[in-house]
Amino acid sequence: MQVLITIAAFLLTLGVLVCFHECGHFFAARFCRVKVLRFALGFGKPLFTHYAKNGTEWVIASIPLGGYVKLLDGRDKQQVISSTEKKQAFDEKSLWQRSFIVAAGPLANFLLSILLFAVIYMSGVPQLPARLQTPPENSLASRFGVVAGDQVVGWKNIPDNLTGLPFYGEFDAVPSWNALRWQLLDALTGDQGFALEFRGIKGDHFVKVFPKNDLPLTRPELDPFQALGILPQMTPPNNWTELKLGPMDALGFATKRVYLITKVSVRLMGGLFTGSTSIKQLGGPLSIADMAGKSAQIGWQPFLAFLALMSISIGLLNLVPLPMLDGGQLLYDAWELVVGRRISISIQEILQKVGFFLLISLSLLALFNDLQRYLSP
Repeated sequence: MQVLITIAAFLLTLGVLVCFHECGHFFAARFCRVKVLRFALGFGKPLFTHYAKNGTEWVIASIPLGGYVKLLDGRDKQQVISSTEKKQAFDEKSLWQRSFIVAAGPLANFLLSILLFAVIYMSGVPQLPARLQTPPENSLASRFGVVAGDQVVGWKNIPDNLTGLPFYGEFDAVPSWNALRWQLLDALTGDQGFALEFRGIKGDHFVKVFPKNDLPLTRPELDPFQALGILPQMTPPNNWTELKLGPMDALGFATKRVYLITKVSVRLMGGLFTGSTSIKQLGGPLSIADMAGKSAQIGWQPFLAFLALMSISIGLLNLVPLPMLDGGQLLYDAWELVVGRRISISIQEILQKVGFFLLISLSLLALFNDLQRYLSP
């Protein structure tokens, strides 16, 4: 039964994320009056095909590992475009229209993340309080005198030149450990000092400043939360709080959360090139299936949260400036904007082959990590 739930959750995850991404391209193309030849979910042999009155072929294929939107395009040597259809071709549109169509896929993924988080916040979600356990020995929090039971109730970024008290300014409320965790990740990956407002176990309030120069470095072999010493105290569920917001507040809160997660994710992705993030953290289809199945078994809210995080990842991945990804096409558009002419088709074909090789290598690396993670004793 668990295997069936995992498979079903995996297929649902891919279906929703890919469909929303491709819908972004599709609706942007229709908005710009570009003819869509095919909207496909999956690759390989078609399992379902439907021809719409406007000429678009809708396909569900046998291999559910992606999808694509095929547009009328004069650069495609296999397409024969009549003079009446020429104005509907992608390559005939202005630079901003082509860029908008390309960027609409990743943007749709970010929009989906906001909507999913908003649904969670509107329904009411239990929140683990940001009450801390005893900091590890020699950690930064331990040196600063934080003790078990202290609860973080406020957060504020601080200037780089501030090394201690006095500290002035309004603090942002910290409603839960999850909110604090993302703020900490933002500060650590962004090399930004911060101040925390605490409520002590006796009800007293005090402030601790964590300067930029004292923060632990983000390294693959180091758990930054252990070095920082800020770890959550396990609290019985009946002492948790509930975060429940109205529609507009939920959308605003969700937008801020997606922005924060995106910032952290971009830095972690960049860490793959600087060495601060390990390539062992890359996950493939087995990791996605495992997390989808586990989150679905816990409940619908964790599953929606997982979908939201995955949607952010898909959006960011497609914006990486590699040929065969949306980011690669946007890089071509940037070249055209600066130079004033398009990259030739022959050069694009060479770059496509390079991009294909890099993507296959990255996919194999992620799959290798999966096999090591789940099949090694």
